[in-house]
Amino acid sequence: MSPEELALFPFLAEASEYISSQEVTLEDLVTGRAFRIARSRGDERVMNSFFKEKTQESDEETDDRNEEEIPTFGSEGEVLSEILSYPYARILVSCLNEPAFTRRYALTEAKKASFILKRISNTDIDFLLDFGKDFGIEASENNGQVQIYFSDYIRYSLSMKDISWKLVNRHIDHGYITIRRDEFIRLMQEAIRKRIESSLPIPEIPDNIREACAAQVEELKAKYEEQRQNLGDADLGEVDFTMFPPCINKALANVREGVNLAHSMRFAMVSFLLNAGLPVDEVVNVFNISPDFSEEKTRYQVEHIANNQYKTPSCATMQTYGNCFGKDNMCSKIRHPLGYYSALKFLAAKRREEEEKYGKDEEAGKAETKTESIEAEKSI
Repeated sequence: MSPEELALFPFLAEASEYISSQEVTLEDLVTGRAFRIARSRGDERVMNSFFKEKTQESDEETDDRNEEEIPTFGSEGEVLSEILSYPYARILVSCLNEPAFTRRYALTEAKKASFILKRISNTDIDFLLDFGKDFGIEASENNGQVQIYFSDYIRYSLSMKDISWKLVNRHIDHGYITIRRDEFIRLMQEAIRKRIESSLPIPEIPDNIREACAAQVEELKAKYEEQRQNLGDADLGEVDFTMFPPCINKALANVREGVNLAHSMRFAMVSFLLNAGLPVDEVVNVFNISPDFSEEKTRYQVEHIANNQYKTPSCATMQTYGNCFGKDNMCSKIRHPLGYYSALKFLAAKRREEEEKYGKDEEAGKAETKTESIEAEKSI
């Protein structure tokens, strides 16, 4: 590939070889004045990966890159800066070292590359086929479509939750599967995501490099913590139904009573349960007492939300759609249903730590049950 093409796809093996040929050291990249633009672009790559509140109602199939053009570069210096911005971004993500954000960064890079691939392949399918070789996929053109070996298809389609990706729904001819061009690009997106995610964090970053990046990393940490509070983006551990916010408890109660939820409330409840850590199978089972329950349809919808990593709507959005029920005192202190759940989980964990440190009070008059403790925390 040309250097300009490598700048569009800096995660390719050939891009690493290009960087090596430029004899740029890690210290040069992180501290050198000549690479300020590369660092700025790397920081921008990472910042672009922060979650927006993505909900099925507002952003199910939209892509704000639809009107963008493929980036162009005016000089060799711009090309080099763009290529070097990727390893610098990897350093920042590694220093931040938050697994959830690492996954999001990998997905963002993969989606951006997918968009560019789609534009290029509209006029040059050979580029797309050559691109696949970097991921060990030997593909060929077949009447405007793409033919790949079934094992390559399985390797990158297993994480796809849509029923159409299941192997049983594909025609296999002598071990090969023919798929549409856009489907091959979707597989490439998954291949890119896996490559980037599996390579992070970088195992051993020298202390002087960490120190040089400290200011940017602190800014990222602050942004990430703010997002966790606003969008409930946190590792919540084992699911505890007793700590769910009133709106989700109301929805669950309605489902148990056979009440059909509004589409917006159904989406909010499902996305909440998934983000809280409930497996897809258990979320599907929540609906199995509904009179019109269809496991196939419900599973498809739940897996669609899970696969697209939709965020639970904020409290403001819940109120807009009329889905805010039974507000308690805790609700006035948070801005997101997952923030409510996360706060109670934190308080419960803190209480357990104090009990382990000081021992439980054995006086019967001071004993309290878990449920009473949680209710007390909600009323704080």
